[in-house]
Amino acid sequence: MWRRLLQGRSPPARLPRPTPVAGGSGPVGPGGGRTYVPPAERKRFYQNVSISQGEGGFEINLDHRKLKTPQAKLFTVPSKALAIAVATEWDSQKDTIKFYTMHLTTLCNTALDNPTQRNKMQLIRAAVKFLETDTVCYRVEEPAALAELQKNEWDPIVAWAEKRYNVAIGSSTSILGPNIPASTKETFVSHLASYNMWALQGIEYVITQLKSLILSMGLIDRHITVEKAVLLSRLEEEYQIRRWGNVEWAHDYDLCELRARAAAGTLFVHLCSESSTVKHKLLQD
Repeated sequence: MWRRLLQGRSPPARLPRPTPVAGGSGPVGPGGGRTYVPPAERKRFYQNVSISQGEGGFEINLDHRKLKTPQAKLFTVPSKALAIAVATEWDSQKDTIKFYTMHLTTLCNTALDNPTQRNKMQLIRAAVKFLETDTVCYRVEEPAALAELQKNEWDPIVAWAEKRYNVAIGSSTSILGPNIPASTKETFVSHLASYNMWALQGIEYVITQLKSLILSMGLIDRHITVEKAVLLSRLEEEYQIRRWGNVEWAHDYDLCELRARAAAGTLFVHLCSESSTVKHKLLQD
């Protein structure tokens, strides 16, 4: 069985007290990149959250202190919409700050600090490399019911991607996986190159959650919903649960957490590429 498991977290990191900071080191992404995973919880130390515009973009203020990244850089985001979304994460925290619920803040920290110092092409190549182990391309031969389920549910999204990007992808039951043509990979490289560095960090995050470039692009392109993307990424798990049952509460928690991460990553991509998308549309018109 080809089962994709969520990657784990590293132990929580301690935050410095003088300056409000969120972040830590976390799971390895598809290209070996490490994203920030914040510490688990901390007592809320601020009353009000606001945003302001500085020279480098929009900043987040916790009372009268400016938020900074784990590497002590000024936490600055490129769009007002993203700043509002991040500020909402901080403002929605109650007596205790639950950093593990603040996915947008974590993604911004990763984009700002770039802890692995990868450039744009390295991010793109890492994302495209995931095609070689894409969840929806690996199929089983037995049991027959699961094989049929994979065909019925995964074939349409593969067919959509092949038509959308004019490429050949296919699927395989071999342990070696499908033979992805070099032209297909280069097409995805060219497509991803149209995104900026911030958006690419978000795309990589979504791919890591869904274990699939194809599902991630379907989600980001608004072809499928978050719920559908997550269901397709967990098809084998859902099949086994329907057959054997599930651990009480654990399944629902995992499902909700994966939906939250996929949704946050997709929102991050849209908020980071909004202005460039509008400019591109205006040029096309």
